[in-house]
Amino acid sequence: MSRPREFDVDRALHQSMEVFWTKGFKSTSFEDLTQTTRVKKQSLYGVFDDKRSLFLKALVLYRKQSVAVLEELVSQDDMSPIKKLDAIRGIALGQCHETIRRGCLMVNSALEFGTDDKEVKREVEMMFAEVEQLLEKIIRSGQEQQLITTRYTSKELAAYLNNALQGAKMMEKSGASWERIDMVLYTSFAMIVP
Repeated sequence: MSRPREFDVDRALHQSMEVFWTKGFKSTSFEDLTQTTRVKKQSLYGVFDDKRSLFLKALVLYRKQSVAVLEELVSQDDMSPIKKLDAIRGIALGQCHETIRRGCLMVNSALEFGTDDKEVKREVEMMFAEVEQLLEKIIRSGQEQQLITTRYTSKELAAYLNNALQGAKMMEKSGASWERIDMVLYTSFAMIVP
């Protein structure tokens, strides 16, 4: 008969995600994870196999949480497309004002791993593709209402804004001032309005 788990797996995964987000994969030791989660190494290994498996699950969690926030925003029928884009810019800026300049776990992981790890690369690409699809949906609606320029396709504008959001996260991680990040995001979002 197997012993029941002595810890909350979801909570440990959330806590581990926070550690990876702050320190990165390579700089996170298993001791960091066990101290944060207060779960013994053997127990974490029993559920997550190893540090890499735990990291991959943390990436999935981060992607799902981030996309869910944007999906909720997109589904708001009482908001105009411009208000939705302003809210997305606000979310990005709000995250930038955190005490610890963590950037984005996906951007950080893309920079840390490059294209060397196929599973990490797949998660990063999925995140960016999902965000871009949601941006495109908002932009297409704005173009139909003549609130957003039609000089470029909704797909082109979504790729542009997605790149601006990722760039803002890189700026945050590298220590750029909040004012500079705000200026870049404000300008990027303002450029799509006719």
